[in-house]
This record gives sequence, C-alpha cells and structure tokens, in this order.
Amino acid sequence: MSATPGLRGGIERRGLRDHVYERILELLLSGGLEPGARLGIDTIARDLDVSPTPVREAMVQLERTGLVTREALKGYRVAPPLGADQLAELFDARLMLETTATRMAAPAGPELLAELRRAQQQHARIGERVAEALDAGRVDLPLTAEYFAADTGFHAVLLHHCGNRYLLDMSETLGAQLHRMRQTALRGVPDVEEAVAEHAAVVEAFASGEVDAPVAAMTRHLQNVRERSLRLERGD
Repeated sequence: MSATPGLRGGIERRGLRDHVYERILELLLSGGLEPGARLGIDTIARDLDVSPTPVREAMVQLERTGLVTREALKGYRVAPPLGADQLAELFDARLMLETTATRMAAPAGPELLAELRRAQQQHARIGERVAEALDAGRVDLPLTAEYFAADTGFHAVLLHHCGNRYLLDMSETLGAQLHRMRQTALRGVPDVEEAVAEHAAVVEAFASGEVDAPVAAMTRHLQNVRERSLRLERGD
C-alpha cells in the first residue's frame, strides 16, 4: 500500500527539522558561542544548506529548552548561563526524579548491573583522559563533551530501567537544562575524580543487594554535584 498523501512529506519535514535541531544543539554546546550571541535564522540556514523553515522550527524547540532566548523584532540569541537560583531548582528536580528512578530500578538484576558497570567504566576511562589534559594545561572541548555524554549515559541506564516511561520523558526535558549548565564547564571539568568515584559508589550500592543503598548513594552524588556546581557558579 502506498503512503497516505501528505503523510510522507510530513515525516520528511519532521526528520529535517530534527536534523537541524541536532546540528544547532551541537553548535550551542561546543563552547564556541558566547552568551548573548545572535543566532540569525537565514545565516544558519545557509550554513546548513536548508531553507529557513526547519531552522525556525528548531529554534522554537530550543527556546523551550532554555538554551536560546527570543526577543521581539530582534530574533534569537544564545541564553545566558543558569544562575544560582536556577541551578538550585534544577538539582531539586534532579534529586526528586533520579532518586525515584533509582528506587524503582532497585534491586538490580544481572542486566542492569552489567549495563551500569559498563557505563561507569566508560565514564571513568574518559575521565582519566580529561584529567590528563587538564594536568597538562589543556582543555579538549570534544573530549569534554564526550565526558559529559558518558556521564549522562550512566544516569540514563537507571532511567531506562526504572520501568516508567513518564519519568524518562521528564528526564529528557531536564537534560536540556543540564546541557545549558555544562556550557560554562566546557572550559574545564574540575570534579572528574569526585564524579567518577561517586558513580562507582552507586554501582557498588546496587551490587550490595541492599534495597536502600542505591538511593542513598545516588542522593549523595547529586547533592555533591549540586554543591560543586554552585561553588563553580559563585567562583569559589
């Protein structure tokens, strides 16, 4: 049976919009754009060799994430970094969401435990390379982005195993704000050793078989990340 007239075109347009969205997101997270920098729709469309329409649609999506802001008659700009109050609210939301997901994922079966160990080891391997670069006085932006992707991948394992699709959807919404928080950290990651150790503690808590241990370990991790992020924002 042939595709319903108009449906194929809609799917193709959606696919193009999603592709453009991902490309602009990569640009925003690369660290190459300063907060407040103008994002011209026509310029981006030319650079990506697409029409302005999917760029405009992608910008609407990005505005919802908080990564870009829109001013009347002036267009879109790169959003400023999250302030202390916004960071505190973000971590309050993460604590509620991820500790709930951790509780629902416990106790860990063999599949979950194996996935967690792989994700933790990947995060640790990349963390070593980030730390080596920092010790040498270098900030490797692609490597730092890879490190944050591995960090996100570790947390995603638990969210995918919690058995609640709505928590997973909510985590994706928060994920955009985490990207925004990490924009400034792309200049360097000061807490690699702490984060790697805390992820390892979460894995071992699941391996212990104790029902409450994973939630306690995840709570400590997120509270520590919040405190370190707030110190970094304050310039302590």
